[in-house]
Amino acid sequence: MNLTRDRLHTIGWGMALSLCVALTLALTFRVNAVKSRVQLADRQITALQQEKMFLETEFETRSSQQALKNFNDVDFGYEAPSAGQYLESERQLAALGKVASPDAPAPIRMASVEAAAQPAVAGAQTGFAARLIGRSVADEAPLGHAKPMKADQLGARLAQVGGHTLALHDPVLP
Repeated sequence: MNLTRDRLHTIGWGMALSLCVALTLALTFRVNAVKSRVQLADRQITALQQEKMFLETEFETRSSQQALKNFNDVDFGYEAPSAGQYLESERQLAALGKVASPDAPAPIRMASVEAAAQPAVAGAQTGFAARLIGRSVADEAPLGHAKPMKADQLGARLAQVGGHTLALHDPVLP
């Protein structure tokens, strides 16, 4: 085996290159390990910040509740209901009611629609507004050309909704 100078030179460069590749791999693994530890530390910091925010919120909530309790004790004196304050049946509730006094106002009644036949809707009356008012919007006069109405005509027009006349069954107030 005759090793020449060029052959030794090539083997030396190959070993140096192999050593550099091995050191590069070792350094890459080391950098990745450090990156993993940094990411783990970041996740722990984020988790601790979230836990801190949760504890701050919990503390503020409990201190608010305590402040409300102190405010209630000093100013209002409200207490939680006891078992004796609950009613067992509708009869007990009815027994608590009072007969209306003679000077009490009459109860408020709601207006209702008379049962009249719905007029047939024309072909042009397909829109929502046409169904509401019972006629085509195109039949309305332009805004600038509206005819003034008298009070009784206006009342009659306003009492009409979709072809039905509203009627009050009971007076609203005496």
